[in-house]
Amino acid sequence: MSTSAPAPARKHFSMIRGFHLADAFTLGNAACGVGAIFLAMAFMRSQSLAHFLWAAALAPAAFVFDVFDGRIARWRQTHSALGRELDSLADVISFGVLPATLGFAAGLDGGWDCALLIYFVCCGVSRLARYNVTAEALSEGADKVKYFEGTPIPTSVVLVGVLALAARQGHIGDAIWGGAWSIGPWVLHPLALLFGLSGTLMISKTLHIPKL
Repeated sequence: MSTSAPAPARKHFSMIRGFHLADAFTLGNAACGVGAIFLAMAFMRSQSLAHFLWAAALAPAAFVFDVFDGRIARWRQTHSALGRELDSLADVISFGVLPATLGFAAGLDGGWDCALLIYFVCCGVSRLARYNVTAEALSEGADKVKYFEGTPIPTSVVLVGVLALAARQGHIGDAIWGGAWSIGPWVLHPLALLFGLSGTLMISKTLHIPKL
């Protein structure tokens, strides 16, 4: 008695499991994010501004990989469930964990700061999960996703740019922009509020941004 899957099922699983050229660019996105996190940790040990700025520079590099993986997938018509999941996992690293790590390394290390950084990352994860579910539902029909609900997670590159500018001007660490406020048992650096705002905009269901 044969136990092999029917032909349509084999074709479906092959599509899910197969890697394509676009996936290599997605992995490049993830590699940039991981490398930047390592550099942020190296900065905390060495306090070398070069480590911080190189970490920040890898965020837009990850963004370039993220843009090209989608364009290559459309050009080669190689969209797959695997590619979509890879893209989300890479984005969590490069546009969620990386900005939060860089913020912490820059001096956003008070109790309230950490709460906001964690909130930011959780919003990014939620945003990507919601988008994947929406895209999967629409892919079953003829329609495509026409807009984003909330800001896409790669917009966090702006936060990295702000941190890089602050670093170049010597306004990180004890001299971080906005100073520090003692609120209850913890410290808040007002700059961390930008992460809270970014996270909130990502999970907004009323903010619709056209998908290009």
